[in-house]
Amino acid sequence: MKKITLALLILCMVPFGVIAGESGMPLDRAPVDITDNASLKRGAESFVNYCLTCHGASYMRYNRHRDIGYTNEEILDKLVFTGQKVGDLMQSAMRKKEGEEWFGVVPPDLSVIARARGADWLYTYLRAFYRDDATATGWNNLVFDRVAMPHVLYELQGEQQLVVKGDQKSLALNKPGQLSASDYDKFVGDLVNYLVYLGEPHANARKELGIKVMLFLLGMFVLSYVLKKEYWRDIH
Repeated sequence: MKKITLALLILCMVPFGVIAGESGMPLDRAPVDITDNASLKRGAESFVNYCLTCHGASYMRYNRHRDIGYTNEEILDKLVFTGQKVGDLMQSAMRKKEGEEWFGVVPPDLSVIARARGADWLYTYLRAFYRDDATATGWNNLVFDRVAMPHVLYELQGEQQLVVKGDQKSLALNKPGQLSASDYDKFVGDLVNYLVYLGEPHANARKELGIKVMLFLLGMFVLSYVLKKEYWRDIH
């Protein structure tokens, strides 16, 4: 029984070990705060403009964005560009067959990508693209070697080149983009923050409910203790 339990624990740990050790590159801390609705809105608008063309978020409905402060009219104006309705799922505009033909692999659905990969991994990955003429897309990534995805944000970030010194690899900006390095980091931070929200859009409501339940139980404990003291007062 102990051997079986140990084997299950090892199997459960493997995906996390693979993700953390794919490149050996240390991951930067993502600025995640899913209570920051302004950041989530910026991330949502970035997602539909840069990601939704190829990647779907098929576990999420557009009208769920009302939870972060959008009205139905704002959702249709800022998030829906393909004639879909407010209650529709966030489906990719690209067909799976087209994605496989163009990239050699079907672009993954991003509904739970932050839960699968981790926010720090995504934050580092989206800032680690560099030019590589040896790949089909002309891009590579320091976190995910030979990734099939091209750098769709290169106009914002600019073009980076790989710098190798001994066993150390780093990136240097070769051509500047539309955003400064700090502004691009903030852009990616908002996008990753939204991807974290996307993986569990009810997380804030769940945590708020949990606090209310704990306060209720604490209040009941106090009342029960007072009631117990009253019942046993004459006995003691």
